[in-house]
Formats: sequence, C-alpha cells, structure tokens
Amino acid sequence: MSQDRYESPLAARNASPEMLRLFSPRRKFGLWRRLWLELARCQRELGLHRISAQALEQMEAHLDDIDFELAGEWEQRLRHDVMAHVHAFEQAAPAAKGIIHLGATSQYVVDNADLILMRDAMRLLCGRLANAIDALGEFALKWKDLPTLGYTHFQPAQLITVGKRATLWAQDLLLDLQELEHRIDTLQFRGVKGTTGTQASFLSLFDGDHDKVEQLDRMVTNRFGFRESFAVTGQTYPRKIDAQVVSALAGVAASVHRFCNDVRLLAGLKQIEEPFEPEQVGSSAMAYKRNPMRCERATGLARFVISLSTSPLQTAAEQWLERTLDDSSNKRLAIPESFLAIDGCLLIVIDVARGLVVYPRVIEAAVAAELPFMATEQILMSAVRSGGDRQQLHERIRQHAQAAAEQVKLHARPNDLLTRLKQDQALTSVAWDQILDPAAFIGRASEQTEQFIRCMVGPVRVRYAGQLGQAVELRV
Repeated sequence: MSQDRYESPLAARNASPEMLRLFSPRRKFGLWRRLWLELARCQRELGLHRISAQALEQMEAHLDDIDFELAGEWEQRLRHDVMAHVHAFEQAAPAAKGIIHLGATSQYVVDNADLILMRDAMRLLCGRLANAIDALGEFALKWKDLPTLGYTHFQPAQLITVGKRATLWAQDLLLDLQELEHRIDTLQFRGVKGTTGTQASFLSLFDGDHDKVEQLDRMVTNRFGFRESFAVTGQTYPRKIDAQVVSALAGVAASVHRFCNDVRLLAGLKQIEEPFEPEQVGSSAMAYKRNPMRCERATGLARFVISLSTSPLQTAAEQWLERTLDDSSNKRLAIPESFLAIDGCLLIVIDVARGLVVYPRVIEAAVAAELPFMATEQILMSAVRSGGDRQQLHERIRQHAQAAAEQVKLHARPNDLLTRLKQDQALTSVAWDQILDPAAFIGRASEQTEQFIRCMVGPVRVRYAGQLGQAVELRV
C-alpha cells in the first residue's frame, strides 16, 4: 500500500481476503471475459458460424491474463469501461475481433457479473453465519443451566440462564441466514436481453428466429449456475434486487449490533467479556482497562451497513423508464462496501462467540443480590399455604422490601431483605432453602436451550458441515 494514497479501512482492516478477491478488479473483469466467451460459444452452437473455433480458443486462453494498463489506456480515450475491455480482449484474442460482445449491451456483462458476484458473496456470508450460529450454539449448550439475571429496560427482571440468552443471539442470526438463503435461491440472471430488454439485436442475428433467441438466453443463464433469468428487463435487471440484497445484509447488521451491544453491556457488569489477548492494550492512558474493542468495532461497521441500506432503494426509485446511468456510480460503492463491512462484522462475531469469557461468581453474586426481591411471591405463597392471611402477609413483605431497598439505594448497604423476612414471626413456616434455590426461578430455560440447539442449530450444522470450524483471523 502506498502511504500517500487513501485506502478504504474495509479493505485494509476488516474484510477477509476471500471477500476482497470476490470484489477485486481481476474477478470482475475476468467474469466479463467469461460472459463474452459463453455468449459467443452459445451463439456458435446455435448456428452463428461466423464465430470461429479459433476465436473461442483464443478467448478461453486469455480469461485471466488481463492487461489492466492497456484497458486503462483505452478507457482514457473512450470514456467507456466496457468498450475499453472489449478492445483489450480483442488484442489478446485477435481471432475474436468483431465477434466479442456481438448483439450485447454493456449491461450484459456489467449486470450479469454483478449478479454472480452478489450470489457468490452471499454464499460466503452464509458460511460465516453458520459458523457464528454454531459457536453460539456451543456456548449456549455449555451454559444452559447457569442462572443469571434477565434484564428488561436494562433493569433486573426474572432469572434466565446464560445459555438461554445466547439462543436469542443465535436465533437472530439464524433468521438472517434463512433470508440470505432465500435471496440466493430466488436470485435471477439478467441473461441475454439487449439494449432495452427487447432482444431485438439477437432476433436480428438469428434472422427472426424467436426460439433461438429464447434458447440463447436459457443457455447462457444456465451456464452461469442460474435456473432462471428475468422474464422481462429494461436495459438492466430490476434495481430492486440490489435493495433486497442490501436490506438482507442490513438485517445481519442489526443482529450483529444487538449481539455485540449485549456483550458490551455484560462486560460493563463484569459478567461476560469478549476474548482479550495477553499483550492487548485497552487504553493508552488507563492501563487496567479491558475495553470490548472487537464488539465496539462490529457495532460501528453494522451501523454503517444499516445506513447504506437506503441507498439502493433510492437508486431503484430513481430509474427512469428503461434505465438511467445514475445507478452506476452509486452501485460501485453501496454493493461492495455492504458486503465487505458485513464480512468484517461476522468475522468479529465468530471470533467473539468462540472466545466468550464467563465469570460465574460475578453472575451468582448479581443473582444473590436480586433474588430476595424476586422470591417474594413464592415466599408469600408458601406462608399462605401454611395458613397465613394473604393480604396481611403481602403488606408485611412489602414493608420489609421497601426498607431493604432503602438500605441498598440510600446507604449503599447489602440487601438485607432475607434477614428481615427470616426474622418475621409470620414467616417462620417458609422453607427458605427450597425457595431460594436460583434453579427454581429459571422455568424451562435449560430445556428451551436444548430444544433450540437440536431443532434449529442442528440443521444448520448439517447443511454447512463442510464449512464449520474454519479458522478466523482478524486483520488488526
């Protein structure tokens, strides 16, 4: 990297080498050449014999050895990136001069290549999501029985378990995985449609033979791994597709943000922390600090993707009639950067989920501090079953609870509610040890966790068995 030129932090610090390769110039323009080759190959198979076998051989021999400097020189002259690469390809495959891009419009290569890239990038993200879900599933199973305070409004609520909370994080990501899988399964190819989508140029090439034009569209579509192409297009595929895909990525971002924010909150309570390396520095000034740096970075990236999700919608709304070019400059930013940022987010989530540190003693202390308040209803019912008056007992417990809360809030003293209740003669019949067992307050949390892992995480592990356990290395 030149230290005199700006480089996107998404490329320098966050996205994986795999995702960067997907959106690299070599991959993009290599796809353009493959699209030109398959178009020519299918045209020859359907009877356009002016396309020679030698032309196809030369094209196939030069799919990846792209002379980017030559293409750049052509673009400086022509101010048109597609025609620049047509000329560069023709110079590499002179036998194909005059038949490359035959009947096509620029969006034949630009749009179809973009659809391939988005499909492949979504597949990569599905593997990332599966690894994150798998890691959270392992964590949930390990800690399924450890009672912990639930929080609503970030105020102590009824007990859950550490593992049950993790299933909520995993479930969010599972919904995102299902959405991305749906987007992949239903994604259509632009195909071979011509300048305004009418296929007029191809109809002319095949002397008015509609069947051959339709067959050409199907052949090219299938050869790039798509079941279907759009039935109708203008010059481009519907830009709503970009909006749907980026919206799905924004959904992932929301899940990442929620998980990482929860970890940050729990780290502040000293209950759970993200992994912290031996030489890691939390603060340049405060040497004792263990800041949740990974989760903070992920929430920042997630917000960036959420902010990008409106841009493709605006582009889709702005398309005039059959097409206007103001989509291009926006797409070159919004689509790749959404994928690069989500890739970086999910790498962090996998790393954090695999290395989460739990502090059971701190969690138990937090439970013990709040359990007396939570147990008041069970204490009341136990005393009533022994013959006490429900209304009188309720008032006595209320007064003790208010007095104990005053000690905690005004005087920073320990919660002495249990001591007060045990000393009350009206409550001597209560089975204190039985009532104050935290496990009695978690409901079906353990069973729900086991069921979720079996029924929801299990199928993900089967579908992505070959991709689980992949090593994750954060860039910095």
